[in-house]
Amino acid sequence: MRQVHIETFGCQMNEYDTELVRALLKKAGYGFTEDRECADVILMNTCAIRENAHTKVYTHLSDLRALKKSRPLVVGVLGCMAQNLKAELTKQEPMVDLLAGPDSYRQLPMLIDHAMQAQEEGVRMQRLAVDLSEYETYEGIAPARLSGVNAWIAVMRGCDNFCSFCVVPYTRGRERSREPNGILEEARRVAAEGFKQITLLGQNVNSYRSGEWDFARLLAAVADVPGIERVRFTSPHPKDFPPALLEAVAFHPKICKHIHLPVQSGNDRILNLMNRSYTMREYLTLVEQIRSINPDIVLTTDIIAGFCTETEGEFADTYRLLEEVRYHSAFIFVYSERANTIAARKFPDDVAPEVKSQRVTALVEMQRRISSERNREYINRTLPVLVEGDAKKSRLQAMGKTDGHITVIWNKCDLPSRPGQVVSCSIYDASASTLYAKAPTFSDLHRPENEHSCTNSDQGVA
Repeated sequence: MRQVHIETFGCQMNEYDTELVRALLKKAGYGFTEDRECADVILMNTCAIRENAHTKVYTHLSDLRALKKSRPLVVGVLGCMAQNLKAELTKQEPMVDLLAGPDSYRQLPMLIDHAMQAQEEGVRMQRLAVDLSEYETYEGIAPARLSGVNAWIAVMRGCDNFCSFCVVPYTRGRERSREPNGILEEARRVAAEGFKQITLLGQNVNSYRSGEWDFARLLAAVADVPGIERVRFTSPHPKDFPPALLEAVAFHPKICKHIHLPVQSGNDRILNLMNRSYTMREYLTLVEQIRSINPDIVLTTDIIAGFCTETEGEFADTYRLLEEVRYHSAFIFVYSERANTIAARKFPDDVAPEVKSQRVTALVEMQRRISSERNREYINRTLPVLVEGDAKKSRLQAMGKTDGHITVIWNKCDLPSRPGQVVSCSIYDASASTLYAKAPTFSDLHRPENEHSCTNSDQGVA
């Protein structure tokens, strides 16, 4: 059996796509290995959103040159980089045997077979499958998931927003939604496999539409699947939050009280250049609606610092936005120009690198302080936490996530638990990124502020 090693870079959609690739290759008779040295095929499922992701992929390709010279080996680049940088990769990386874009994974068994045959015959030829599709949603393919607590389910593919900084519409094509029955069948299957949480995925997940089904209806239907404890979704766009969706998040007991609400900038001129389709007034109105319907909903965001022509005053608007909204956490990035985007074609990347770095540092420091303050608000509260497994730094500790997607760590000897279980945790300390917990006492459980936090406490401790 030929062995395949897959390395995944980038977003949750890439993680899901790797599961699709694993299913397709498994059906074709391939095996899988975590050891590069044992692999006959090495595939890199790539991201094109950030410069850092590009750098990692090129570094890995460089590392593979010596391995490829020492023995027969098929090397493939999949995903967004294969789609967006096909000309560059075919010219600069002749050691790559095949390229497959996000809509071409059904062709992978054939591409790999042809590449192997060519190597046996001593022929040097790259195989490319990089056409975008208006219809491909990989319906009918059951992803080959590894064991765990969370299962990704893509409900749609592609994006129609065309934010000027973003390459996704050019690498993943236009929006198309899956049939709801297929999604619900997949949700029931992952519940039967023992997964306790589902995260619904899409480049603009809340624009999902299939016949009479909108995203609010789909989200509630998935949350009603027996055996599923929690349902999350990412990544939404601020333009697609009708009242029905806000009510589903606020009131359905199994839909997590967490909304990732990417803002990107706090300045209207920059938002217009980014083609974000909302103003600051509209965005802040949505924030107010979310918090008025349920103040416990955790808000997180994405921010880009140093976008084309951004002035100090416009950056200051973003800085003030953090102070005003007080997100629980934020992903803050330096703007990096992406090939083939609207911004790369129309706007000068004229903010100096050192200025971009200074702005990111200022935002990160501000957000770290706010995150620490927000997390300390949970001290002396008892929260239901979905157990994920061992903590990263110590096998003597366990970790899990709150309903609001905040990491919680506790000592196993103090609070025994198992992955997939929902346990009640009494929070006694907090940092900017983590809550620290212990087993709750009787008085912890009966504090007034905990009455609404312990609805899952009857699931108990192992």
